[in-house]
Formats: sequence, structure tokens, C-alpha cells
Amino acid sequence: MRRKEKAAKAIVFLVTGVTALLWIIPIVWAFFTSFKTETEIKTKGFGFLPKEWTFENYINIFGNTDNAPIIRWFGNSMIIAVTVAVLSVALVSVTAYGYSRLNFKYRDTLFYMLMGISLFPNIINIIPLYQMMTWLKWVNTNMAMIVPGLGAVTNIFLVRQFSLGIPKEFDEAAKIDGAREFAVFARVILPMLKPVLTVVALFSFTGSWNDFLWPTIVFNDVEKMPLTAGLKLLNGAYGGFQLGPILAAACIAIFPTFVLYLFAQKYFLQSMSLSSGVKG
Repeated sequence: MRRKEKAAKAIVFLVTGVTALLWIIPIVWAFFTSFKTETEIKTKGFGFLPKEWTFENYINIFGNTDNAPIIRWFGNSMIIAVTVAVLSVALVSVTAYGYSRLNFKYRDTLFYMLMGISLFPNIINIIPLYQMMTWLKWVNTNMAMIVPGLGAVTNIFLVRQFSLGIPKEFDEAAKIDGAREFAVFARVILPMLKPVLTVVALFSFTGSWNDFLWPTIVFNDVEKMPLTAGLKLLNGAYGGFQLGPILAAACIAIFPTFVLYLFAQKYFLQSMSLSSGVKG
């Protein structure tokens, strides 16, 4: 049995390691290539470390404020992503509490209908959603990114399942002490949801930050674009296709999500346990 367990662990470790390399190698290559000259990129082929280190690509993208204002795009993306993350946590926590702790007619039916609707691919919503944004006059505004970004049913499911792992005795004890429903939610359940809500905030932030298709549809004003939509314009911003500035901009784009995952990774493990909010 021990040999089988060791063999299974070795296989899992091997598969995990190979998968990690497949994800990491392109990112590492892009990072180092962003410090190469355009000539070296086009003539030396695939290689990691630059033969001649240069910050020219970063200087170019930060200095180009006319047709590719990357600092403005970065700020737009940050405002949108942070707003989506904060509002998603507020909305999802209340919704998941209702589906997990409250008893009302057709509760489970409504929840499973919601889950069923979420199975449809998002691409089929593009046209009607754009028509709604036009009707609301939200085209070229942050509202077109923020409001649709709050409807992640997966986050509701995640928080609901986590909440179901919290014993109902906590609710009953609080109600015996005279707490009303909102007080039970805000003072008892909400603090226990911190690990999973942190994951929801992270997923919401990264989902909004990395969204590419939708912002390219609802934004046509260069100054108002988020970073992902703006990156598309870099293809012709320097008089032709140049890989160096594009990779430099891509490295800047992934930096915030990298930092967030670095500091929030412990909450992923906590959120995997449905009773991790319960201590003692």
C-alpha cells in the first residue's frame, strides 16, 4: 500500500509540475523578452535572457500618451475592477446568506434555476446586453463594465456551499440573545465568511481586470478604455507590429493580479474547507 501511495504521489507531483511549467514558461519568456530590443526579438529567435538589456519598450509605452495612454488605461481598469470586487462581495454575501440560511418558498428551486441559467455560454448574451447598455446610455462608461460583472453565479454557489458548512447553532444562539436577522448575518455569519469572500473578491477582480471581449465592444473612446481593450491598439501604435512594447504592456497588465494571488493564496486553502470559518 505504501508503494502504491508513493507511486500515486509521484504521478500527481509529476503532472502538477508539468502543468505548472506549461503555465509559467510563457510568462517568464514574455517578461524577459520585454527587456530585449526589437531587433534581437526578430533575429535571435526563442530565448529567455536578453543579450542586451534595455528599458526602451517600457519607456516607449509610458511615453506614448497620444494614441496609447497606458497609465490612463491602467487607472480605468483599476477603478472598474476594484468596484466590481467590492460590490460583488456585498451582493454575493447577502444572496448566498438568503439561499443557505433563510427558509422561504421555492428557495431551492430558484437557486437551481439560477445555476441552470448560468450554464449557457456568456457569448449568447453579448448582443442583448449591448442593446441594454445602449438603451441605458452606458456605452463608453464604467457602468457598462461594472453592472454586468456583478452577475457571477459561480461566486454565489461558492459562498452558499461554504455557508452551509457553518452550524445553524450559531444563528439560534444569536436569536436567543435577541439578535434580528440582519444582525445574525452581519455580526455572526459574515465574519466567518471572510476566507471565501476574499476568494470571491479575488475572482471578481481578476475576471473584470482580464476581460477582453466585452470592453472592446462597449468602449470606442481611447481615453475611457480599460487596459485589456487598450492593449489591442498597441498593434499599430508604433508604426507596425512590434512585440517588445506589447509584451511590456502585457507584463504591466498581469502585475496587479500576480500580487493579489501572492497575498491571498492562503484563503484558497481555507475556502476549500466548508467548516473553516468555525474555530474551536
